[in-house]
Amino acid sequence: MRDIVVFSGNAHPELAEEICSELGLPLSPSRLVRFANDCLEVQLSANCRERDVFVIQPLVPPVQEHLVELLLMLDAARGASAARTTVVMPHYAYARADKKDAPRISIGGRLVADLLVTAGADRVLVMTLHSPQVHGFFSVPVDHLHALRELAVHFAERRLDLSNAIVVSPDLGNAKSASAFARRLGLPVAAGAKQRFDDDRVSITSIIGDVAGKDVLVLDDEVAKGSTVFELLDRLREREARSIRVACTHGLFAGDSLERLQAQPDVTEIVCTNTVPIPRAKRVPKLTVLSVAPALAEAMQRIHDGESVSALFADR
Repeated sequence: MRDIVVFSGNAHPELAEEICSELGLPLSPSRLVRFANDCLEVQLSANCRERDVFVIQPLVPPVQEHLVELLLMLDAARGASAARTTVVMPHYAYARADKKDAPRISIGGRLVADLLVTAGADRVLVMTLHSPQVHGFFSVPVDHLHALRELAVHFAERRLDLSNAIVVSPDLGNAKSASAFARRLGLPVAAGAKQRFDDDRVSITSIIGDVAGKDVLVLDDEVAKGSTVFELLDRLREREARSIRVACTHGLFAGDSLERLQAQPDVTEIVCTNTVPIPRAKRVPKLTVLSVAPALAEAMQRIHDGESVSALFADR
């Protein structure tokens, strides 16, 4: 393989530009055309022949639009004789559709993984999948990163008094990540006992661990409508937590969830990364957005050079 060639879909071009800046490479142009019948056509406007092609496209709203655009870009790269095509997907929205928990439903996470491979993906680079088993849905190599280091460094560099702090996971499924995050900061960990009834209705019946009088750092993989976070906030208040900070990798913040979090008097800070685009106009004073571009760029360089990505992120 020769040079790295990087393309971006329309989902998050700002992140793609930042990644290319870290790599010292230009972002190669592409062209998206929408025909009168609403069909899309993609043209990659740079030479791909025998090159190591990376396509950056998180699956963010409108998810289906960005998914089809990604599939067309992969097909275009394969048709242009790319030596290898790697999907850089900072957010995989369909990772939440990871099991059959009701009769006659689809497992979207597996289906979309198959579509990506069929379209031409030779490798996938993702960040903070909703559940570990999604990794196994792909029949091509997957490099799975997470943002625990970026989040932990942020709180460490703030020079906060963490002597009375505790990390809280909203549910037991995220407890392993919360424990790793807590170890980085030298803190204890607690977890909520959560049951989900539908997309925006959850119940947290108890918190396993002592949070009374504590400064709480809530860690979740993503915040969409915020149903889980707001339910957890109620339980933390019942147990008289002193202050609350909310941290996540994917800040989707659907609807008015970000404004509602901003309005909570005991929530002192909201932290997320830029895996998902958050318009400047929507950012509230309590929100801090951390960049994962350096981590993604270094992983992409290691993939191209044939070096170990797992070794790079072994401490994550």
